[in-house]
Amino acid sequence: METLEKTPLLEVHDLKKHFDLTTFGHKKVLAAVDGINFVIYKGETFGLVGESGCGKTTTGRLIVKLYQPTSGSIIFDGVDYAGKSERELKDFRKRVQMIFQDPYASLNARMTVFEIVSEGIKTHRILQTKEEIETRVHELLEKVGLKREHASRYPHEFSGGQRQRIGIARALALNPEMIVADEPISALDVSIQAQVINMLEDLQKEFGLTYLFIAHDLSMVRHISDRIGVMYLGKMMEIGESDQVYEKPLHPYTKSLLSSIPIANPRIRMSETRVILEGDVMSPINPKPGCRFASRCRYAKEQCFSETPEIRDVLPNRQVACHFAEEINDLSTAKVLK
Repeated sequence: METLEKTPLLEVHDLKKHFDLTTFGHKKVLAAVDGINFVIYKGETFGLVGESGCGKTTTGRLIVKLYQPTSGSIIFDGVDYAGKSERELKDFRKRVQMIFQDPYASLNARMTVFEIVSEGIKTHRILQTKEEIETRVHELLEKVGLKREHASRYPHEFSGGQRQRIGIARALALNPEMIVADEPISALDVSIQAQVINMLEDLQKEFGLTYLFIAHDLSMVRHISDRIGVMYLGKMMEIGESDQVYEKPLHPYTKSLLSSIPIANPRIRMSETRVILEGDVMSPINPKPGCRFASRCRYAKEQCFSETPEIRDVLPNRQVACHFAEEINDLSTAKVLK
């Protein structure tokens, strides 16, 4: 990947989202996101991966302020928007947009494509005249591979891939600087997924966009991402440059996650060691102190069950939340960086 200018656009500090639950009269807390830290630089694609239920989507919704964080900071271009009111978020809404996972549920079935794509333009008064708005909508539709005559149709008249293109056009309507893409291809046919990914890459180059790309397809994340963050039960386990994380994962959870990627060549597949996880998954409800992955980790020691590891720098551009990362990976050698 190209060397990027390291100018932070988004900084997340100790971000938390806890949901209050009441079960048979007992109040409990679901720690969906529990104190994560990461930075996204201008012009890059930051991939966020992890198992279902790890908090990826909640993180994305927190960043675009669809959820109000329990605590922590969301600093975008130097301004902390975590505690801002809806009125104070007006400028932020224009600069950060979201592409949703489900192209069927994210579009209003009673609105035409023109009304869907132009809604943000009208709300924020980006353009004034009807002719200007029509021209802008038609340009956006053509950018995402649709035709201008599609503007008069309704969502139910399109395929899943076309609906997702409409969602992308809507996200581009306000000329955002950053887009949070929440598993934008998971609901699409495999034949369509590559087309959408290539389109997102082309749009990034043309408009200078920054992406937070949330996905569970690990192969696709490696293809599109400059850096990757790995989440597990509301915690960030590892952060690093894409190729480094895939070629030499440092956290035991990342190793197990990457070992599950299917390999088409049976000879290579047989030579690879599959990491099979054992043990019970820790509950995110009223979580106990310690590493969230400790109950499934083959390297876990007593400290792992009593002290929560903080994500820390262990190598240049590599961060890991593991008490014994150096011991497990023998980081005294330079092989990790190659």
